[in-house]
Amino acid sequence: MLMELDMQSDVPIYTQLINQILEGIASGRLQPGEALPSVRSMASDIGINLHTVNKAYTLLKQEGFILVHRQKGVVVNPDGMPPVTAEYTEQQHKQLRSITAEAICRGMTRDQLLGIVGQIYDDLRPNEHERGS
Repeated sequence: MLMELDMQSDVPIYTQLINQILEGIASGRLQPGEALPSVRSMASDIGINLHTVNKAYTLLKQEGFILVHRQKGVVVNPDGMPPVTAEYTEQQHKQLRSITAEAICRGMTRDQLLGIVGQIYDDLRPNEHERGS
């Protein structure tokens, strides 16, 4: 699993790691039940502190995206992804509101913003629009 982390970014490394894993799951590059590297192995492979990887894995586990088995190690949740809840919808609304506000302030049109969101969705789920979802 190839991780693209920006060590100079203002975004914390554990957040970047979470985002990369979520993108892998969303795009299908990481399948349900697929093993992820151990905390120690991931930290060594990308040259970061093992506590950083542990924090990312812990947060992903708490949200239900991954499972940690004593024998199998860390795996993408084989039983499916967490559902969309009211709390999740509210969280997304707040985050997208901030992004939308900045886009408006910079002069972006509604169609431009929706185009970007649509393109990102299509990049992650290229066959989704073919299924009519």
